[in-house]
Amino acid sequence: MKTVIHGICLLLVSCSTYVAFGQDFQGKAYYQTKTNFEVNLDNREISEAMKQRIRERMKSRLEQSFELLFDRTTSIYTREEKLDAPGTQGGVRMAFAGMGGGEFYKDVQSQRYANQTEMFGKVFLIKDSLTTWEWKLGAETKKIGNYVCYKATATRQVNEEIMTRMRNAIEGNNETKGEETKDSIAESGTNNNSMLARIEEPENVEITAWYTPEIPVSQGPGPYWGLPGLILEVNDGRTAILCSKLVLNSQEKLKIKAPNKGKEVSQEEYNRILAEKMEEMSERFRSGGRGNGGRIMIRG
Repeated sequence: MKTVIHGICLLLVSCSTYVAFGQDFQGKAYYQTKTNFEVNLDNREISEAMKQRIRERMKSRLEQSFELLFDRTTSIYTREEKLDAPGTQGGVRMAFAGMGGGEFYKDVQSQRYANQTEMFGKVFLIKDSLTTWEWKLGAETKKIGNYVCYKATATRQVNEEIMTRMRNAIEGNNETKGEETKDSIAESGTNNNSMLARIEEPENVEITAWYTPEIPVSQGPGPYWGLPGLILEVNDGRTAILCSKLVLNSQEKLKIKAPNKGKEVSQEEYNRILAEKMEEMSERFRSGGRGNGGRIMIRG
């Protein structure tokens, strides 16, 4: 009975806010992300100064700022670019290679997305169908800023094949490592205690989202969408995304255009290329190679 009443209330709120906002309704939301990721540096054969630089670099990379431009059917989610800190070492750069932000465009009407991102020096344009989230709507509420938000949960399916390949590539085969290779890996700041090597075993992830029907758009940060209101907060247990500011119907006419640069691939093709490059990176470390300043480039 509570679920039915909750659904009716959401419908009434959505209808009233839809009438309140015109057809040209648009807005801009600012998000802050924080990823909880602990890395053990105690056993590294590197100086304390280097360890501190690695920690600061990781903190900078794991705390990001994003901007979401949205209207009733489309949105584009863009990461605020940060300059690399001076003296960044190859091992640290490689730990975050392939994690480029770029631009994530969603069209919820056609249920398609275009994600322009960079991997190892090459720009890709991932075009595919939006994930259909099977949201479970709850009655729990909380306020984020001036907006009453409702809780919703869903499960994200992890691509076990890709995750397993990446984990195996990062960890490598300990039985085949000689002392020279171990020394090289320790020197470059990458071993089984590294950030990348600590990828967890494949498992499904529970997503918790908080959305407000007071803003009647089925949009949210990154790949998240499909709720009867703008998503203001998302948490997957490791990464939290929180809206810090909202601007609605400003005088400025927002331009929401799909990105068009980069090699066009599907999400499956991109995942395969990423796994292959991770394997290549792992092989370079095992063989002691550190060409291109610790970077792997994709050509063609």
